[in-house]
Amino acid sequence: MTAEQQPEKKRTANFIRNVLIKGSLLFLILNFSLCLIPSGANLGHVSLYNLVFPGRARLPFGENPTEAYNLSLYDIETMFASHEINRSPKSPEEFRIILIGDSATWGTLLHPEETLSGLINQGDLTTTDGRSVRAYNLAYPTMSLIKDLMILDNALTFDPDLILWPVSLESFPKNTQIVTPLVAHNPERVIPLIELFDLSLDGQSEHFIESTSWDRTLIGQRRAILDAIQLQFYGVLWAATGVDQTYPDDYTPAQRDFEAGDVNFKNWSPPNLPLDQMAWEILDSGVALAGDVPVLVINEPILISEGKNGDVRYNFFYPRWAYDQYRQAMNEYAEDAALAYIDLWDCVPSEAFTNSALHLTPEGSQLFYQALKPTLEQMINP
Repeated sequence: MTAEQQPEKKRTANFIRNVLIKGSLLFLILNFSLCLIPSGANLGHVSLYNLVFPGRARLPFGENPTEAYNLSLYDIETMFASHEINRSPKSPEEFRIILIGDSATWGTLLHPEETLSGLINQGDLTTTDGRSVRAYNLAYPTMSLIKDLMILDNALTFDPDLILWPVSLESFPKNTQIVTPLVAHNPERVIPLIELFDLSLDGQSEHFIESTSWDRTLIGQRRAILDAIQLQFYGVLWAATGVDQTYPDDYTPAQRDFEAGDVNFKNWSPPNLPLDQMAWEILDSGVALAGDVPVLVINEPILISEGKNGDVRYNFFYPRWAYDQYRQAMNEYAEDAALAYIDLWDCVPSEAFTNSALHLTPEGSQLFYQALKPTLEQMINP
């Protein structure tokens, strides 16, 4: 190496060293500065949905992304940003209905247009003042009333005119409210609701997954960031196909035959359902949270078995003694609380259910909509 080459090599080495040092320092500053962002704050509202490709008809949920073009994640902002409700501000000509609830309302094994929200949108409903009725499916496939309340809290920012809230007994036990992962991963959203409405749920539950300062760094958020990026990628396939879940050619039908001694609901045995262990108060909280926006609570259809020992259990979820007591208590509660409520538990025959005692076939969904429609028309035009 010549004497002239040595200074040049040294300058190059110094330059590379300085770039690495400055880059590392910048990364560390950016990474740990995110610790200053309050828990729950994020960039989830940044999305290609409703910009590059259409918003989704349902909140993202999926266990087989490569076939469903969808995936489950826990960031509420990212989930809402991908939804069609985030497309644009509500038009003055729109009467906006928001649906919350469980997988039956989300529409397991149903195409978007076959769900309750899809059927409402095909119904050409209008208000007396000429507004077009538009429904948005914000249900999510787990059964927990506090999960519904958390989603409703975010949904109210989209200026709804009516809330439809299909429910079933499986969503009521207090001891299962926080177990569902979407709730457990969002304590910063759920705990304030527990405190605001003084709910008899444990705000310090071991099921809550609290974020740490490290979790809010770039490294700590790598899973959430990867999920958000993947969701954008699957938006291309969603736009091309309209597919957002797997539709198997064959599935295991909902159970219709039962053992004679199979009489328990959860860990409770007959004769009395412990009504004090049910989260009735969350219904009141939802109505209070909605304020001037009407809320219609719907006892959704269930499969009524005609198979072996169908006189013992209606279906996999519900022994008859427990569900009958729930229905009576629900009717009494709605009357005492002046709750807008309709009981449509038996409006769909058993053959119109798919892989669960709550999931409907397209024909069952249509029957559900037709049974609900008169009440819906009254709510739209009071």
